[in-house]
Amino acid sequence: MFTQKILLLFIASLLSCNTSQKAEAKGEYVTAGRVEKKGDAVILISPASSVSFAFTGDKCTLNLKAEDTFEHHNYAVVEIDGQYKGRYTIKTSATLLSFNMEANKEHTVTVYKATEAGNGNVLFLGADVVMKKPKMQPKKKIEFIGDSITCGMGNDYAAIPCDTAEWYDQHNAYYAYGPIASRQLGADFLLSSVSGIGMYRNWNDEHDQEAIMPDVYENLYLNKDNSKKYGSGFDPDITCIALGTNDFSDGDGKKERLPFNEDIYVSNYVAFVKTVYKHSPNTQVLLLNSPMVNGPKNDIFIRCLSRVKDAFSGDKIHKPIQVFTFTAVTPHGCGYHPDIEDHKKMAGQLAPFLKTLLNEKK
Repeated sequence: MFTQKILLLFIASLLSCNTSQKAEAKGEYVTAGRVEKKGDAVILISPASSVSFAFTGDKCTLNLKAEDTFEHHNYAVVEIDGQYKGRYTIKTSATLLSFNMEANKEHTVTVYKATEAGNGNVLFLGADVVMKKPKMQPKKKIEFIGDSITCGMGNDYAAIPCDTAEWYDQHNAYYAYGPIASRQLGADFLLSSVSGIGMYRNWNDEHDQEAIMPDVYENLYLNKDNSKKYGSGFDPDITCIALGTNDFSDGDGKKERLPFNEDIYVSNYVAFVKTVYKHSPNTQVLLLNSPMVNGPKNDIFIRCLSRVKDAFSGDKIHKPIQVFTFTAVTPHGCGYHPDIEDHKKMAGQLAPFLKTLLNEKK
């Protein structure tokens, strides 16, 4: 009986060791986007933030977990050797994702957060392989600052139809226009975007209760919590700012909505560009309108962006600000948002202009 107990304890200890090995993000890897390291875990915070590693073998099991102040699922995208493998539901208990691949070959695995900061964290807890840093060539870098469109909200409804479950169940930041355009150009990217947010007011808030982008941009978690500041060192070659869709929005039609204030919008925008320069003094700032804002509102939108650009006409320190205007795109995603095909159209419009700017920075 005593011998049997010893044997059972030995087996339990082996199982415990195997579990702890799967739960530790040990080894060599690289991260991108807004992330935080917590013990042996990598916390993916911002949309399309990621962790990448290389290994040699024919199989890999990833250990991921959703974390928030309350229990709910989240989503992550897995890419292997540059190929999209899918978007996966991540639970608050350990979620193990296994993939088979060609043997006797080095592979590169990247895990992206498909959702945004406000949806809670996706924790990368490790893999059952010997991880090492992937071989990466130096790339140009692009930051995309924006709202739900930049997040990829409502763009992926193939598995879960719109308006049938949680509001974020169709998020796929991997297929937002910024990451798509960046992959086309072979550039690294960073998304600093929040659904519903604006430059001086939000979708359904006059900056009474909710934070606007100038309030949260410098905070790691893109919220009001300023205890952890964001200091990426990303140093983007180009910073695209796409904020205004929510400023121009009429809200839900129920809550009082004041007329759009052009002067406050421009003033906040100018101050925010100065904040961007504080973090990235060598960047090329590119102001974007929205393919979801049309007619007279778009005319005002473009005029506002021109005013922001003109406010820096005497700036001899930074590169001249540029303005890019999208051609209108009819949205086919959830909640009047672009779907993946719409995002591809947006990327198709933007990428050639970005390429021209990147070539000028050689």
